[in-house]
Amino acid sequence: MCFNSGMFAFLYNPAIAWILVVVATVIETAWFVVLKQSSGLQAWPWNLIGYLMVFLDIPLLSIALKNLPAGSVYAFWTGTSAVAIAIIGIWFFGESTSFWRLFFIGIVVIGIIGVNLTG
Repeated sequence: MCFNSGMFAFLYNPAIAWILVVVATVIETAWFVVLKQSSGLQAWPWNLIGYLMVFLDIPLLSIALKNLPAGSVYAFWTGTSAVAIAIIGIWFFGESTSFWRLFFIGIVVIGIIGVNLTG
């Protein structure tokens, strides 16, 4: 099926493509929380949810990459997911809030912004 013609052509608008990247980022972040809940692939309901999330995530990125720069998309997707997962880890899993950890999370945020402003 060809998505760049007919009723799916709107997916290739750069503004829509960025929305797809944001949705993929949210799915990626949620997937990582699901992965943590899977207890090393021992909790099958969590595993199944995780597999389904990955099967949603990758096609969204693939469609978005048709019209967006790969470096900017990858920096946003991975960087934003990493920061969100670090924050979720702090809030929900009691992970460290040391000065240096928060400092370097901030550096990642600055990097995401920098790559997207200069790309």
